[in-house]
Amino acid sequence: MGIIITGIVATLIFDLWGLVISRIMGTPGPAWGLPGRWFAQIAKGRVFHDDIAAVPPVRSEAAIGWSLHYAIGVLYAAILPAISPGWLDAPTLAPALIVGIVTVAAGWFVMSPGMGNGIAASRAPNPWKVRGLQLAAHVVFGIGLWIGGLLQNVA
Repeated sequence: MGIIITGIVATLIFDLWGLVISRIMGTPGPAWGLPGRWFAQIAKGRVFHDDIAAVPPVRSEAAIGWSLHYAIGVLYAAILPAISPGWLDAPTLAPALIVGIVTVAAGWFVMSPGMGNGIAASRAPNPWKVRGLQLAAHVVFGIGLWIGGLLQNVA
């Protein structure tokens, strides 16, 4: 149960960070519909697309995206006790930050090219801005893992 709490808390903090950044930058907030479409396409055997937005929508794609977003957050939380035995009993920041930072690679090297945005958002109009924002979000996710770890010990 501790891993589930940790992962959900970390993902929630990641999403709150996304909302804050979207307000500051005047951009749309977190939306998981297109990633949901992409996940649905993976289930059909197709991982890479030229432009996921050009793929026909699937039923409940936003729900699929949001659900898998949180499930992946929980899976990432499960890495912590694997690399740092006893972490759930005494959470420390360093392993959580490492996991948070390393997990940005999944977005850069799987999700981004899979959705048609190129490796590490290389096809985006402003790839370095996207990369910086993604890295910052994953640092925040790492901090969220630590906070989630601390909270699951209180619960």
